[in-house]
Amino acid sequence: MTDTTYLIDTFSLIFQVFHAIPPMTGPSGQPTNAIFGISRDLVQLLRDHHPAWLICCWDSAAPSFRNQLYPEYKAQRQEMPVDLVPQIEPIRQVIQGFGIPVIEHEGWEADDVIATLAKQAVARGLKVRIVSSDKDIRQLLGPRVEVYNLRKNQVLDEAGLLTEWGIRPDQVIDFQALVGDPVDNIPGVPLVGPKKAAQLLNQFGTLEEVLAHADEAPGAKLRENLKRFADQARLSRELVRLKTDLPLEFDWSAARAPQPHVAELQGLFRQFGFRRLIEDVRNLAPPRSVDAPRTLALFDAAPSATPPGRHDAEQPTQTALPAAASAVASPRRWDIIDTSEAFAGFVAELRRQRRICLDLETTHLDPRRAAVVGWAFCWEPGRAFYLPVQGPADSRLLDAREVQAALRPLLENPDLELVNQNIKYDLIVLRSLGFFAVRDAPGNGERVRYPALGVDPMVGDYLLDAGARSHNLEALIDKYLQRPSIPISELIGSGKQQKSMAEVPVDRVAEYATEDADYALQIADRVAADLRREGLWDLYWSLERPLITVLAEMEYRGIRVDAAELGRQSAEISDQLSRLVAQIHSLAGHEFNIDSPLQLRKVLFDELRLPVLKKTKTGPSTDQEVLEELALVHPLPAKIIEHRQLAKLKGTYLDALPLLIHPQTGRIHCSFNQVVAATGRLSSSEPNLQNIPIRTEAGRQIRKAFIPGEPGWKLVAADYSQIELRMLAHFSGDPVLREAFAQGSDIHTVVASEVFGVPRDAVSPEQRRIAKAVNFGVIYGQSPFGLSAALGISQAEAARFIDDYFARYAGVTRFLEQLLSEVEATGYARTILGRRRRIDGIRPDRNLNRNMAERTAINTVIQGSAADLIKQAMIRVFARLQQQCHPAHLLLQIHDELVFEAPSGEVASLVEIVREEMEHALPLEVPLVVDVSVGENWLDLEPWN
Repeated sequence: MTDTTYLIDTFSLIFQVFHAIPPMTGPSGQPTNAIFGISRDLVQLLRDHHPAWLICCWDSAAPSFRNQLYPEYKAQRQEMPVDLVPQIEPIRQVIQGFGIPVIEHEGWEADDVIATLAKQAVARGLKVRIVSSDKDIRQLLGPRVEVYNLRKNQVLDEAGLLTEWGIRPDQVIDFQALVGDPVDNIPGVPLVGPKKAAQLLNQFGTLEEVLAHADEAPGAKLRENLKRFADQARLSRELVRLKTDLPLEFDWSAARAPQPHVAELQGLFRQFGFRRLIEDVRNLAPPRSVDAPRTLALFDAAPSATPPGRHDAEQPTQTALPAAASAVASPRRWDIIDTSEAFAGFVAELRRQRRICLDLETTHLDPRRAAVVGWAFCWEPGRAFYLPVQGPADSRLLDAREVQAALRPLLENPDLELVNQNIKYDLIVLRSLGFFAVRDAPGNGERVRYPALGVDPMVGDYLLDAGARSHNLEALIDKYLQRPSIPISELIGSGKQQKSMAEVPVDRVAEYATEDADYALQIADRVAADLRREGLWDLYWSLERPLITVLAEMEYRGIRVDAAELGRQSAEISDQLSRLVAQIHSLAGHEFNIDSPLQLRKVLFDELRLPVLKKTKTGPSTDQEVLEELALVHPLPAKIIEHRQLAKLKGTYLDALPLLIHPQTGRIHCSFNQVVAATGRLSSSEPNLQNIPIRTEAGRQIRKAFIPGEPGWKLVAADYSQIELRMLAHFSGDPVLREAFAQGSDIHTVVASEVFGVPRDAVSPEQRRIAKAVNFGVIYGQSPFGLSAALGISQAEAARFIDDYFARYAGVTRFLEQLLSEVEATGYARTILGRRRRIDGIRPDRNLNRNMAERTAINTVIQGSAADLIKQAMIRVFARLQQQCHPAHLLLQIHDELVFEAPSGEVASLVEIVREEMEHALPLEVPLVVDVSVGENWLDLEPWN
């Protein structure tokens, strides 16, 4: 909008960002979240909108005429938050650093300044966009005036006001006079809400007419209030009416196309610690105006034609940034490709690309159940394309099968690099459509060839900051681009009102999808640069990137589940629960609701008079720990524990797993999460197969329902033996530990022999149990208190065992001390392949009583390195199976275990491949041992000889 004036309601924006952004502090300890939010929003505004005039309007500290008119005006507003007060003056400095004039008029509010400037701008023939979330600003809407919510990237015009409030701009003042405003303490008329006010104004036209016809209003109480509070309504009208005739002496040329003072801004941003903004402000050089690129040349259209389906975030008609200009400074443009001619031209252009971002819009979050609604492509920042194949009935669409047939050879091109946020999802959707399967592959198995992957911003950002709250695209757009983005809820709604993406108008889906593709491409470049700068590029490129395709194939394949077996077990558990309920009621002496904490408390503590061991806000606790202690003095709590365990088993697994079986495949396709655990370990969800309990017989039985997918096939499980202790031996270099693993000795027996000072063949089962607990306690930084609780011994005994361990294993002691010193110095714990995790709180006065930070650091290095190893093993095994076209499939990764399915006749060759690749996945100073077992289901596995 080359002739548009942007007027910013500055304090409205300040309060928005202050409450939207979590507390931040700069290097000096000064609060900075509002400074950052305003700075980021101004960068975005200048970069994305290129305002012809830009003015920040500032509230005067002096009381306004409204306070004289109505002393209670804004009386209920709280004092400015204490953390915001010291940010106000720096914000003013930042605004001036951007070259933006700040207009303030003594005794008047910013809204009045905005109203006056808007009137002046329209008189000068300019368009106006008011950046504000205040509702009273809506009275200024007109043919050349819009209201822009920068935080939500939403523009409100006259038509939008009619849709939202059901009134015209000239009725806004009367509307607010009737409704009132509790924020500003404007009274209005009691019982008149927004809907009723709109109805009254649509019926009678103005406030005065509404008051004059009060007797005609519906409802006796409303009629009474309109009469009783008529003067209050008129007062409210004067309070909300904005002044458009302030005597402002303003030089409009000073607000023309503001030029940021880059050096000044960078100095301020360094002072506040805004590293990303230092880089962004460098790109705010004024754009050059040139002829807009003729997008239709792509599709062999006439140069003078207007591209059908062309959309432009700022609707430029004659000018745009040249291709050579900064990518982030370009206005965002997108085309909807919805004709055969345009699609043919698009395919020809796509064929010339070597790197693209592809984002699929679908009907389902589950990629195995999703149908494609449209394809979004981007290979140049600020420029994207959308290919619709589903939409509302009146939509112009491409034929889905023709699109797939044309795109398949292009997307399977090994020279094409594919980029997107959470690219695994798109890969599985495409795989389900038949992409990536190699036809006429040699051997007995199906061979797949996934495309070359570039940077997945989600995975890359996880490596940079594993502790971040979120790595989703919305969070990354905010972090790397500081721009608003379109929330998916604006398209499909939420909750019970949620609809399918296929029901959303094509142009809205196109805007959303192309924004995702465009921003993901830009973020990928920034993440790649950060990965290289932080020394994490090799970890991403060689480990996490190839793992994406391995996980995609595992999720696509899934594991077969016997629903009948789960049903049988569920019925059996139901019988057990019924018997338990009868026993519990018998012990209590009457029936009661076992699942009611209130009734259970009454039975345990009032009727049975058991001791209260712990209290919560609502009364005595009945948690697991309390029940275990009470079970020592009465049989009923033990029955409650058993009932809870079986009920959870039934509800969480036996009854829930059948609902997750895919109706076409008969398999469960869980999701493997690559960016959740801070240690680098994978997790699973929908369902979480890693949490299936195996400590109880009933829990172990669930594994019986997991079976091979084909008749005559077997399940094969390969498990690293004592991998975390082997990592400890590798890192510590302790000669006793290394020798024990080199000789294949039982490590717990070896440690027991050393700690208790007895020959290995004389170690008792109890001594081995204690040694095992100490071994793993060292890895997890367990304290004497924790070890004593685990073993049921005194803290003094536990402390002695730990002391004896570290005295015997000096290499472990040195390693842990060096590790914690390095973490204290650098702030990071690092794994064997360089994965890092931010750790704060390492103490200089360390001792055996580890604090949480120290335990986390030790655990990160040991568990994280084990995670690196299992991931490397997965990549190697998968690649080997593909190279040999082996019919076996990798199905699950559970902690240190990999689960495969294979024809019975191919099990031997699979075991050979698995052992070779897993045992040589990483070069360690101790041998890696893999235990392999084979069976008809996941429970009944026998060791493979």
